[in-house]
Amino acid sequence: MSNKILIFIFILFSYSCQSKANDQEEANKLQAKADSAAVFCKQKGFNTDFCILIDMKIHSGKNRLFVWDFDKKAVTLSGLCCHGVGGKSTGAQPVFSNTSGSNCTSLGKYKIGARAYSNWGINVHYKMHGLESSNNNAFKRIVVLHAHTPVPENEIYPFHLPLGWSLGCPVVANKTMTSLDALLKEVKKPVLLWIYY
Repeated sequence: MSNKILIFIFILFSYSCQSKANDQEEANKLQAKADSAAVFCKQKGFNTDFCILIDMKIHSGKNRLFVWDFDKKAVTLSGLCCHGVGGKSTGAQPVFSNTSGSNCTSLGKYKIGARAYSNWGINVHYKMHGLESSNNNAFKRIVVLHAHTPVPENEIYPFHLPLGWSLGCPVVANKTMTSLDALLKEVKKPVLLWIYY
């Protein structure tokens, strides 16, 4: 076997090992956030059936929005999620801001509010109320959870999602939004949506 073939095999093996390590790190982080979210929801009187977790550190071409079922202690829905175009964000690196007009995603915990009409995607959006100093301008900035038709339904990794589909909102595929809408329409208590990095 030639040296070039051996080097190629070694690179593939190294990439595979690194990818598995990253996946495990993401899974551990998700579990830790879910455990913290469960405590928060009980303390604050939020819905304790499920929450929505969005890890903006995950590659934008991979699923990074997760519906976490507290009873099953598992993800029951996942999907792609765009980040805001502002603040010199790139597909690979989001920039975060709570400033009006920044067109950036804001990190932190949100209470999902009223269901309303959207001009985008499946024509449904949900208001978002920021609960922390890092996102307390969300409602004023009209940051909402909504779909946009061009967002793919499946992962596109190693490619990133194009910028420009979000001005700070968590924007998802139509199919994902349809599933989220079905869940959110049925709840009696506020649902936690947590965007973190």
